[in-house]
Amino acid sequence: MDSTRSAWSDPLPQDGEAPFEGGLRPQSLADFIGQRSVCDNLSILVQAARLRGEPLEHLLLTGPPGLGKTSLALLLAHEMQAEIRQTSGPVLQHAGDLAGLLTSLPRGGILFIDEIHRLNRTVEEYLYQAMEDFRLDILLDRGPSARSVQLKLERFTLAGATTRAGLLTSPLRSRFGWIGRVDFYGPEDLREILDRSARLLQVEIARGALEELARRSRGTPRIANRLLRRVRDYAQVRADGVVTLELAREALALLEIDDRGLDEMDRRLLQTVVRQFSGGPVGLGTLAAALGEEPDTLEEVHEPYLVQCGFLQRTRLGRMATPGAYVALGLNAPPPTGGQGSLL
Repeated sequence: MDSTRSAWSDPLPQDGEAPFEGGLRPQSLADFIGQRSVCDNLSILVQAARLRGEPLEHLLLTGPPGLGKTSLALLLAHEMQAEIRQTSGPVLQHAGDLAGLLTSLPRGGILFIDEIHRLNRTVEEYLYQAMEDFRLDILLDRGPSARSVQLKLERFTLAGATTRAGLLTSPLRSRFGWIGRVDFYGPEDLREILDRSARLLQVEIARGALEELARRSRGTPRIANRLLRRVRDYAQVRADGVVTLELAREALALLEIDDRGLDEMDRRLLQTVVRQFSGGPVGLGTLAAALGEEPDTLEEVHEPYLVQCGFLQRTRLGRMATPGAYVALGLNAPPPTGGQGSLL
């Protein structure tokens, strides 16, 4: 895949972005911009736990990537003055991996598991016991020499994050005391985030340019900050370093980002559904083959924003273009027909 096309619009972190993102993270829940309902609920949970002198209860954050789930988990540890260990579901392959993390946590510590829906099922079953009883029964060896070793754990908090809440098993979901969803940001919140990031990066940028970047950032702070860096680079090379509205538009045009925040692959996807498959429905695998792209990339990078914008529907029979997609492509929408299937 073309690196310019894919890198900017991918809501997942890119190689080398961790130091940059770390410097832009908010320092407290009160400083977190957007997601007010989630932040208000988390603030109450933190204050109540501190008043009781207890660790936080287990909690789960769901929603698309790049919207701040990891930042919120780190802020919870900061607010609770608690140690935090970070890992991800695919990394925990054996019960021993989980035991190593949990036994090193002091009382009140937080274990943050990103992509928790991808946990190994055996590890997940051990996690049930740890979450409920704060102990682990690890089976050593096999056959006649097998024996169980019980490990007592300090009372900890499991903070999980997932982009695919529907893939969580019911037993795991039921063990979380609080579940919150983060959603795409509005342009005003993104403008405020960009304004703060520009100050931290010492980028001189006009308000109109901030608004333009916010409008084209796909509702995702990670993408907004990534675009700010690209526009900053463009301003330093092609101008005097000051980001004006006109210069921001030039830089975004170079990145092939249109007024709606769609990139070249977004437009190809919609065009393929409309022209090659008569508007759909078309299965994800078939669509991926037609585009020469991985199904996971379409499903995780491109589809969420296209669905959010009302350009694409996920139906029981496959993906379908909406009338809005035809408008976005400058085409006449076909007359409505029934039986499109229920949304997945």
